[in-house]
Amino acid sequence: MSRRSFLGNTSKVAVGTALATSALGAVSVGAASSASASVTSASARRVVSSASSRRGAPYVYGAAGPWRFDCSGLTSWSYRQVGRSIPRTANQQYRASYRVSRASARPGDLAFLTSGGYAYHAAVYAGNGMVWHAPRPGSRVQLARAGSSYRFGRV
Repeated sequence: MSRRSFLGNTSKVAVGTALATSALGAVSVGAASSASASVTSASARRVVSSASSRRGAPYVYGAAGPWRFDCSGLTSWSYRQVGRSIPRTANQQYRASYRVSRASARPGDLAFLTSGGYAYHAAVYAGNGMVWHAPRPGSRVQLARAGSSYRFGRV
């Protein structure tokens, strides 16, 4: 089994090794306890809740909250609310993320729009094909459908 980052780095794990991977990126080897799984779910829900709590906040390029955001400012601020520091820009977040298929994406994962291997937009995946994002100047933080162009990552 291997995990591949968006940069193409690969880390391998022996077949048969049990892994627990949190929505926020923590990996533990061995059996995951139900207590740690619920903490992971709670953290992921708090990332989504943090993003949703900013609904209606205006988009301002370069802003990282708490009252104004650009796209990656919203994602980094949302993770910071659960004590997790992630890179500041959409492309840096993309590069620091591990690829996750759309089918495997979980609430709290990151969603990206890319062109030529460069991420120009980041959002927080809310589940059910929806993302919280700050889309563009003149808009506000909102819940929107994650179109087919979105790629997903886990940090």
